[in-house]
Amino acid sequence: MQVLIVESEPELGRLWQRHLERQGAQVTLVHNQENAIQALYKGDFQIIVLDLVLEEGSALAVADFASYRRPGARVIFVTNTTFFSDGSIFAHFANACAYVQSETPPEDLAAMVKHYAAR
Repeated sequence: MQVLIVESEPELGRLWQRHLERQGAQVTLVHNQENAIQALYKGDFQIIVLDLVLEEGSALAVADFASYRRPGARVIFVTNTTFFSDGSIFAHFANACAYVQSETPPEDLAAMVKHYAAR
């Protein structure tokens, strides 16, 4: 299972990465739009864990590029805001499979990644 994590907060990204690697995932962790796009050129990811609010760049641009470059990759959007809390993210991005809060326990996020990667 190949997973791309795009998270501006390094500690949070590493926390998610460790939980996923314990479940056998190969994880690439990046912190901004530019590095995410580069990773999508190189890697064949099944799942992208994408923070909706990146410090550098646009998460929406990353999700849009992923739908073109890696159409089979599913995106789990993570946020600490109420933006898209109405569920409209699923209308805008066909590759969206989940929308969760940043405070979601890492073991729960890892279970979601495993579930959606198996599809």
